[in-house]
Amino acid sequence: MDTPITRAEHEEFRRNMENEHKRLSKRIDSLESATKQIGSLVVLVERLAVSMESMAKEQKEQNEKLEKLEGRDGELWRKVTGYVITAVIGIVLGFVFRHIGM
Repeated sequence: MDTPITRAEHEEFRRNMENEHKRLSKRIDSLESATKQIGSLVVLVERLAVSMESMAKEQKEQNEKLEKLEGRDGELWRKVTGYVITAVIGIVLGFVFRHIGM
């Protein structure tokens, strides 16, 4: 290490270092861009997750409402058929008692 380098060797080393610096700078810029894109993607995924969660909650509420409505229709149908059966039985009993003479 006691021997000094020539000017030409120094210039060649400087050019190599400048080229390496440019190459590394481009890689860093590329990585920064990729990092920004990943950050944007993370934000979008978080928004999507929140949206999906609210959609699932809304769907659950709508299913509960639908089950309640379906149950009410079935309940109404059971009441109507009960009244019809009661009326038919009443008519039949009335007819039977009339023929018996009561």
